[in-house]
Amino acid sequence: MPQLTQVVLKDRMTSPADHTFTPQDLRDNVGILVNTQGVPVGNERLGVSLRYTGKRYKATVTLACPVVVTETVNGVSKPSVARTAYAEVVFTYDNTSTLQERQNLVGMLANALAGNQPMLNSVLTELQSVY
Repeated sequence: MPQLTQVVLKDRMTSPADHTFTPQDLRDNVGILVNTQGVPVGNERLGVSLRYTGKRYKATVTLACPVVVTETVNGVSKPSVARTAYAEVVFTYDNTSTLQERQNLVGMLANALAGNQPMLNSVLTELQSVY
């Protein structure tokens, strides 16, 4: 069983930046990691969990990335979330699956999300429908 530890993810900026997620909590078998942006309302959150249903394993990874703006009301400035982008990846494995089968599935999905997959990238980032 792996310990909940720091995770570093790179974004897709021209000069990719590291987003360092550190463990914050473990609730209902969900590990929660945060990349703090100075104020809690702006924390990026990464979740990871594993459930066993008796015949299948379900591994879930979630990511929430808020965009924070500063609002000024009556001369008082405060941070506020303008919008949040969410991602949820769910892997479901039969209890007879092999390690290699699981590794292949994760590897293929990681490759599908790479920027060098034009059709998938257009749908996921440019919000274009397929035809």
